[in-house]
Amino acid sequence: MKALILVGGYGTRLRPLTLSRPKPLVEFANKPMLMHQIEALVEAGVREVVLAVSYRAEQMEKELTEECRKLGVKLVFSHETEPLGTAGPLALAKDILTTSDSPFFVLNSDIICEFPFKELVQFHRDHGKEGTIVVTKVEEPSKIQLRPMSIEKEVFPFMAGDGQLYAMELQGFWMDVGQPRDFLTGMCMYLTSMRQKSSPLLYDGPGTVGNVLVDPSARIGKGCRIGPNVTIGPDVTVEDGVCIKRSTLLAGATVRSHSWLSGCIVGWRSVVGRWVRMENTTVLGEDVIVKDEIYINGGQVLPHKSIASSVPDPQIIM
Repeated sequence: MKALILVGGYGTRLRPLTLSRPKPLVEFANKPMLMHQIEALVEAGVREVVLAVSYRAEQMEKELTEECRKLGVKLVFSHETEPLGTAGPLALAKDILTTSDSPFFVLNSDIICEFPFKELVQFHRDHGKEGTIVVTKVEEPSKIQLRPMSIEKEVFPFMAGDGQLYAMELQGFWMDVGQPRDFLTGMCMYLTSMRQKSSPLLYDGPGTVGNVLVDPSARIGKGCRIGPNVTIGPDVTVEDGVCIKRSTLLAGATVRSHSWLSGCIVGWRSVVGRWVRMENTTVLGEDVIVKDEIYINGGQVLPHKSIASSVPDPQIIM
């Protein structure tokens, strides 16, 4: 089987992180977002994945090709010269996807869920019609945007009218993690799912509270309180007496002693000084330095900046 993953957007909602890396390569729970999907597709029997790309395709190809080779899946890039919505990339990749009569998957790259691809294949084969969509209930449907040439508006209604479209309701969590607040909410859901499955990957070291995921190369000091709902990436350093909850620390980040973080994303190789307090969906881009004894409330800090004074109100720091 084959799969088409739509990854063509610029990731503007997830800035400042996407100023350094394309959104599909931003680590979610210590793994690039896209690899969560690709690994689940491989488990369901997919052997060829087509990525519909238009932004930083070279970087994605460089970082993903070897990982996919290890998984035994062929990676193909379908290049968009202009934004084509969701229906456009499907038409562009038609010749690749229809070389056999086997069904194929189509999915967006910024969705995190439990990816029931095996169950989806069986459901699709059982009803025997042309298409199957996975559906879920959300509290605010108005937040879901339909773009020009979206398959949801242009294709699905006609298939449903002809009796060729079935829906399978998703069991478990679902989240569009394309913006920081939802990224953190999705992380909480993902860690809860790991706990329910008794995953051995969850961290259970001193000072841990609730669901915590820590890369083995990370270093955590004495007297810390980590959790609930925290992910700590590779080569991260957390010094003594630090409190972190509902946050993610990306690779190479450092949090100095006695700082307090809640609802934060700390970017790659960023440094949070001593006795710092950050909260309310504060996001540090790559290589940001926060000086000692600073307060940041909902700041979005662009890469390579140094913060030497407090930020009491939510704002973008350029």
